[in-house]
Parts: sequence; C-alpha cells; structure tokens
Amino acid sequence: MVIIKDQLDLIFKALSDGTRRTILQRIGPDEVPVKDLAEVFSMSQPAVSKHLRVLERAGLIMRRRNGRNNLCRLNQKPVEAVERFFAKYKVFWQGRFEAFDRHLKEHDDGGNES
Repeated sequence: MVIIKDQLDLIFKALSDGTRRTILQRIGPDEVPVKDLAEVFSMSQPAVSKHLRVLERAGLIMRRRNGRNNLCRLNQKPVEAVERFFAKYKVFWQGRFEAFDRHLKEHDDGGNES
C-alpha cells in the first residue's frame, strides 16, 4: 500500500488524540461492538462514533453493520505504512545513540568524582 502525504496527515491527526489511541488498543484485530467501546470509555455512543469516524477516515479502522450492531476492527495496512515511514528515522536515531554511547564510554572516568 502506497501511502500519500494527505493520508499520513489524517493518520497522525487521528493518533494525536489519546482517546482514539486507546480505542485502537481496545479494538485490536478482533471486531468490537461500538456499544462496548462506549461502556468502556463512559461516554455516549455518539461521542465514541465521532472518534471512530476520524479513525475510519484515516483508514485505521473498518466498520460494518451486523443487524443492529455496529462493529469495528483495526485495519493493519496504514499502521504498517507508518512503520515504514519511521523506519528511516529509526536507522538514523539508532546510529546517533550508538555514537553517543561510544562517546560516553570513551569519556567515562570510572565514576570517580573530584
């Protein structure tokens, strides 16, 4: 899946809210009824649905109806795309941390204080 800048913006906007991040953790790969999420968060079903619309617009979840139940589940594809986006930064920061670690070891005075 090729992810474009606008979709990344939607994903990061969706993830910027703590309630939505917690909703994603609660949903996981299994389908969860929206009413169950509303009970967990002590908020109305319409309030949870607003958060779910943001997550759905970002592509992070998929929703479907089963009779009277609204069900949602995690869509892993955008999460994988974000991981790929950050992979290059991981390599950069890992190299920086390793250099910093070498610097600290080279300048370690053995814990002796003057």
